[in-house]
Amino acid sequence: MTAPTNAQRLWMFEQMLVSRYLEESIERIYMEGKTPVFNMANGPIPGEMHLSNGQEPCAVGVCAHLEAGDIVTATHRPHHIAVAKGVDLDEMVAEIFGKKTGLAGGRGGHMHLFDERVNFACSGIIAQGLGPAVGAALSRQLQGKPGVAVAYLGEGAANQGAFHEALNLAALWKLPVVFVIEDNAWGISVAKAASTAIERNTVRAAAYGMPGVFVPGNDPEAIFAAAGEAIARARAGEGPSLLELETSRLAGHFMGDGETYRPAGEKAALQEKDPIPAYRQRLLDLGVADDSVLAGLEEVARGRVDAAVQFARDSAYPAPEEALDFVFV
Repeated sequence: MTAPTNAQRLWMFEQMLVSRYLEESIERIYMEGKTPVFNMANGPIPGEMHLSNGQEPCAVGVCAHLEAGDIVTATHRPHHIAVAKGVDLDEMVAEIFGKKTGLAGGRGGHMHLFDERVNFACSGIIAQGLGPAVGAALSRQLQGKPGVAVAYLGEGAANQGAFHEALNLAALWKLPVVFVIEDNAWGISVAKAASTAIERNTVRAAAYGMPGVFVPGNDPEAIFAAAGEAIARARAGEGPSLLELETSRLAGHFMGDGETYRPAGEKAALQEKDPIPAYRQRLLDLGVADDSVLAGLEEVARGRVDAAVQFARDSAYPAPEEALDFVFV
């Protein structure tokens, strides 16, 4: 099992912090103008909002091995992955606010973040990113160029036809793809056991002749080790792999979700296992850094988020007539 270097550990911790602080800020701002009567269209951040707090290890443990030229496709819950892949934070937050300075000029919102500079994309359509990741890997293979593709999906998306189509073609053509299932046990409000006939989606990998690895515990370093092997295998031309990462969704499916479907006590138990304070303590116990160093990283992360939020608030909205730009008729 390959352990991260201390520099990689500190990088993972900082990216987890940035993602968490970003989402805590979004959570507060999202509710502006939506009280006392909730209206999704009101406030500086209209529309649905899906938070990824609790799932940060899934992003950093994988993305620690990636380069800017590697491709990542993410889900409708993308913030932690976008942060770890190096998406521009100012432009990302501006996009979430619908501002002109956003990644897509305010057209995409938080479920449709695109940054071609670091080869990152996401979509609100379940399992939609798998086909593009396979296509990107095929393009690299045909052109003889380096690079791997990583396709993130939730455990519910493993029941979609696109999942099986993507795995089949990736295996058939021996493509450099890593499929990463973030298993938070809930597909919206449906428990995994009520929707999926098998306990572990990794067993499905055998049907397509690729390795399937389950990583329990929401542990960034265990994810780092498993992802390192899968990505190295892809880079060596040995084909695709499937990772299933046990994680936790500390919030509802979306902002405003009452979460009445959760069993009593489940959410409190998950919050007690919050991966960020757990990893902070681990870094202290390992002697990777002392409290002052970690506090400094926390301050830097908060500063980055605060600056990005201010950039977004200060940015202009696109003019109404710009709605017709980039539309092909």
